[in-house]
Amino acid sequence: MNAACRAHWVAAAPLRHGPAAGRRHDSSAAALSSKVCRPAQLRQSSHSRYLVRRLGPPGGRAVALDAAFPFDREAKMKKQHTQQLKLRIGIVGFGTFGQFLAQRMVKAGHEVIATNRSPCFEAAEAMGVRFYTDANDFCEEHPEVVLLSTSILSLEKVLGALPVQRLKRSTLFVDVLSVKEFPKRLLLRELPQEVDILCTHPMFGPDSGKGSWAGLNLQFDRVRIGQDEERQRRCDAFLAFYEREGCEMVEMSCEQHDQLAASTQFITHTVGRMLGAMQLAPTPIDTKGFQSLLSLVDNTANDSFELYYGLFMYNQNSTEVLDRLEKAFDEVKARLLRQLHDKVRQQIFYGQSDDTQMLPAANRISASTEDTAQAAAPSAATTADKPGGSNGAGKRGSGTKHAKHAAPVKSAVESA
Repeated sequence: MNAACRAHWVAAAPLRHGPAAGRRHDSSAAALSSKVCRPAQLRQSSHSRYLVRRLGPPGGRAVALDAAFPFDREAKMKKQHTQQLKLRIGIVGFGTFGQFLAQRMVKAGHEVIATNRSPCFEAAEAMGVRFYTDANDFCEEHPEVVLLSTSILSLEKVLGALPVQRLKRSTLFVDVLSVKEFPKRLLLRELPQEVDILCTHPMFGPDSGKGSWAGLNLQFDRVRIGQDEERQRRCDAFLAFYEREGCEMVEMSCEQHDQLAASTQFITHTVGRMLGAMQLAPTPIDTKGFQSLLSLVDNTANDSFELYYGLFMYNQNSTEVLDRLEKAFDEVKARLLRQLHDKVRQQIFYGQSDDTQMLPAANRISASTEDTAQAAAPSAATTADKPGGSNGAGKRGSGTKHAKHAAPVKSAVESA
């Protein structure tokens, strides 16, 4: 038994005075020495993290020892697991969205470096990110993950200018574009076979995700991930970042994502921009529904038209959705017009009961023409039957009178 344990046991023995005290101490020491090889009895208190060791003969006093080896091991294992989740992430494209992600990644304990076509030293330094203007220097830092946070329109150009040969061959490439099939095909075509590819789409941005990310969707597709343990761990660690932030993890193919996104994200941006073009403004009598529309306008107006155009141009499902939207608008408009009755409107607004006045303008002209013709026909017949109608004067008079009635008819018909 080591000296520390012996000291604990001896110190715990009851104190005595005189010769008996010396004998008690001597016998205790002898008993302990004779039981050096006996395994110590260990138990853990349900209310404490201390270990309690019982030494000596049964009935001996229990002494709490501040030696929690199993808990030290647990702490070390937890620390090791946490370190495995920490990644060196390199962000290509340090714009609004890139900075939005970087800030949260730094807070989560990841090491973040970044590069951008225009300098962003101050913004990077403010959030603890190392910034590089030269893409070669950026790649020579060998980030475990290269996160592509460019616009949809510039992705191909940016990827072509990146010196991929300076990276490690097993680097994980991740994109965060709003369309998925296009970047998937581009990355598979342009990147070496050795690198891993993970396509993701955080279904939120700086506005909707400025607070908590809890409940916000993160779509991902493991396009190409190596089978060895290290590469699997790295991919899982990157996804775990979003999971720990509270995101709803949605794994689906890039193709399925684009089909759904066209009918959700693209249609949202389209309606928001249409309402924005109407220059809607708040009023003193706004309903909750109208306030929601104004909020939609604000959210979509904060995104660039370049982003919106990218959602349309690089998602082959967007054209069909746009056609469906236009068709739906035409159907709603036609249904409204079918329900529109001029007669009811005239009664409501003008109180007119005459059928002719309640008809549309074109119909009123036709009705006027028919009434004039009907009035002229009896007049001509009456004139022809009058006495003296056969003499010349009568004929001339009849003809003159008939001409007077016929002139308005001809004029009305020509007008019609």
